[in-house]
Amino acid sequence: MVRVIVCRPGETAAIEEIDDSLESMQRLVGGMIEEYQPFYDAHDPRVEEVTIYCNEEGKLNRLPPSRAIEDEDGYLLDVIAGPFFICYAPIASETIQSLPEDLEHRFKEKFELPEQFFRTKDGIETVRYDPGIQKKEHDMAR
Repeated sequence: MVRVIVCRPGETAAIEEIDDSLESMQRLVGGMIEEYQPFYDAHDPRVEEVTIYCNEEGKLNRLPPSRAIEDEDGYLLDVIAGPFFICYAPIASETIQSLPEDLEHRFKEKFELPEQFFRTKDGIETVRYDPGIQKKEHDMAR
């Protein structure tokens, strides 16, 4: 079993254990998987092997946007559509692995809250929100 950080649209990030199998990975993202390694840290080369696995056709199938991917300066690189998970995929290994504990904490915190996306004249803007608070506010409005 491998510990992964699971991010679903509209939900807080969660740590889950999955089998290290293609079927398990595809089930989690709801389709064919795509590997994506957008992370960089000049002080920690392990970060380059932190990997996102997402639905290869998430945008084509109009899955809801989940999280923004930003570079080290905070500029928007991409928006992941649909559920995805984050794990460790060292180049020297043929299998995915659980993130080292410090990286698991770092990336869970980074992707903890879901985001809403807005198109503006300057591009796409993102706003993180706590879905628990929004649900409580919605329930109180009834």
